[in-house]
Amino acid sequence: MAGRLRVLRKQNRLSLEALAEQVGVTKSYLSKVERGISDPSISTALKLAHALNVDVGRLFSDEVEPELVTVVRAGERTPVGSGAGSGVSRYEGIATGLSGKRMVPFVMYPPIESADSPFKSHTGEEFFFVHAGTAVLEFPERSVELGPGDSVYFNSALPHRCRSTGAEPAEILVVIHDDPDGSSERVPTLP
Repeated sequence: MAGRLRVLRKQNRLSLEALAEQVGVTKSYLSKVERGISDPSISTALKLAHALNVDVGRLFSDEVEPELVTVVRAGERTPVGSGAGSGVSRYEGIATGLSGKRMVPFVMYPPIESADSPFKSHTGEEFFFVHAGTAVLEFPERSVELGPGDSVYFNSALPHRCRSTGAEPAEILVVIHDDPDGSSERVPTLP
């Protein structure tokens, strides 16, 4: 139960203190339960399950739950958006069936031509890894050329857009970190 409880608590974005308060136990006691030092009473286990929005059986199960580990094979990626037209990026979602995740992974095939493509920005942080092809990641004040194996990590509040520069669209793994606290909302400046 120890490891499972910690994972479920973090999946629900609850601090140790917040969950302890909801359940009516001390933070110290809950920490001991998460570390396997103490076993909760049935009453406490029921309260934990309720606070975590799960069936109490999930707290005690030895099975790895599908929503805690998700495998997506190359042919099982989920097409995201229309992706129609030569100036539009095509996207394939990864782990789209997993709920409560803080990272949003997908594969992007940026267009070769994007002359009038608008810059986009949003909260959080973003990571690009070029798997195949070449591309350029454009910011208002700077452009970064990327080739196979190159990566870039940046604050998503900074306006950005991407386009392929080779004969074929590049294949880029993109991971966006959702920032529920909004700490990435301020727009940074590039050096």
